[in-house]
Amino acid sequence: MKKNKSHILQQKIENGKQGGGAYRNEAQHKKGKLTARERITLLMDPGSFEEIGALVLHRTKDFGMDSQQFYGDGVITGYGTINGRLAYVFAQDFTVFGGALSETHAEKICKVMDLAMKTGAPMIGLNDSGGARIQEGVRSLGGYADIFYRNVLASGVIPQLSAIMGPCAGGAVYSPAMTDFTLMVENTSYMFVTGPNVVKTVTNEEVSPEELGGASAHSTKSGVTHLTAANDMECIAEIKKLLSYIPQNCEDTTPKVAYTLGDETRPVLETIVPESNNQPYDMRAVIEGICDEASFFEIHSDYATNIVIGFARLAGRSIGIVANQPMSLAGVLDIDSSKKAARFTRFCDCFNIPLLVLVDVPGFLPGTDQEWHGIITNGAKLLYAFSEATVPRVTVITRKAYGGAYDVMNSKHIGADINYAWPTAEIAVMGAKGASEIIFKKEISEAADPAKKLAEKEAEYAEKFATPYLAAERGFVDEVIEPQYTRAKLIKAFAMLENKVATLPKKKHGNIPL
Repeated sequence: MKKNKSHILQQKIENGKQGGGAYRNEAQHKKGKLTARERITLLMDPGSFEEIGALVLHRTKDFGMDSQQFYGDGVITGYGTINGRLAYVFAQDFTVFGGALSETHAEKICKVMDLAMKTGAPMIGLNDSGGARIQEGVRSLGGYADIFYRNVLASGVIPQLSAIMGPCAGGAVYSPAMTDFTLMVENTSYMFVTGPNVVKTVTNEEVSPEELGGASAHSTKSGVTHLTAANDMECIAEIKKLLSYIPQNCEDTTPKVAYTLGDETRPVLETIVPESNNQPYDMRAVIEGICDEASFFEIHSDYATNIVIGFARLAGRSIGIVANQPMSLAGVLDIDSSKKAARFTRFCDCFNIPLLVLVDVPGFLPGTDQEWHGIITNGAKLLYAFSEATVPRVTVITRKAYGGAYDVMNSKHIGADINYAWPTAEIAVMGAKGASEIIFKKEISEAADPAKKLAEKEAEYAEKFATPYLAAERGFVDEVIEPQYTRAKLIKAFAMLENKVATLPKKKHGNIPL
């Protein structure tokens, strides 16, 4: 009798592992996609995954659903370790009802989300679903809302990562949108609120799912996705790499790897900034020269390219980096770059990740398009994010820091802990030419040779104001340093700030300019 019961249990478990069956699993492979179980096997350390709710069945009897039962109900949920650290996961199984979300499907996801919150560990969602299970009506919609609510409760408490590894449409997109990082697989995943057919009906636009909401569209145009991958295996590798830089929860500290201090001077940094202040250079070269070798992990690399964000290690310790990029739009701040940097800054602050800010910014992007689309409130998001952040914050001004953008880019005035400047730094209200045209307008217009007079006044203004020394005299810059010593200075500064304690005024929460 006991043996027979054990056989029944094993049979049920084995049936659940088959998902929608061999035919549907093969169809998944033909699309270039892994099955849900294969994805979890790749993600978790070998033998560490413990499944929860493997024998769950849906409760729907309408529309012939009572004759269609699959153990697990289209989602695999559980916990395990990733590089030795506890993590929770749900993986939607497209081979079962197209991964459609039902009441029980949602309950399984909510259960592991609750456990992740209780135990303080990251929550990872592998999304591959056709949307709400229409046979269940409002029960399915209620399931989505239960998940959304938990996304909000977990925000800033535990890291939440979403990988879009197939379709994700309609209301389903709002859960990934509220998580910290979204990854997409090229050519096999898409996200949109309304699909191509609805778009055509309402607007007469002809658009494919890939054009409307594929990985390329969301990584370059909308900024919805932070990282893209060529296939499922690469996507999962990116998840594991991302997790290696971030703590388990809001009370944990950043991961460290072993590092032995040596000669930390980097002469290569001396030659990166060009002689001409209008000549572009790649800020990534500065980042590479400052950080531990090959440790920079860029986020949002193809969106708002005039600012660079990402994680790196400095003497083995994880840090977040926000840096203007002179190679794109001269490094100006605009709507998209402000939002991109603000979101990343707030993530780092949530999870105790120190911030390094590299500044070369000529100002905010002018124009009617920017003004009419809200550069004021969007630029204020970045200002708000830096001002609110209580993690260690260090700034290095490599070249231009003009006008309000100087204030916004983690200046001393908004709470930065340590501010350095290179000798090439130009800290002023505006560039020397524009300032001279305003200050010496009358003198220039009355000169025998206005162009020559403008050049003279420009040189005069630049010598006096387009330097870091007035700011250093005021204490707005703590030290003017030679570029080659930047890494050594930063290692010491962040070590000094390791036990920083800063508190904000008591409040329910601030009202960020959304």
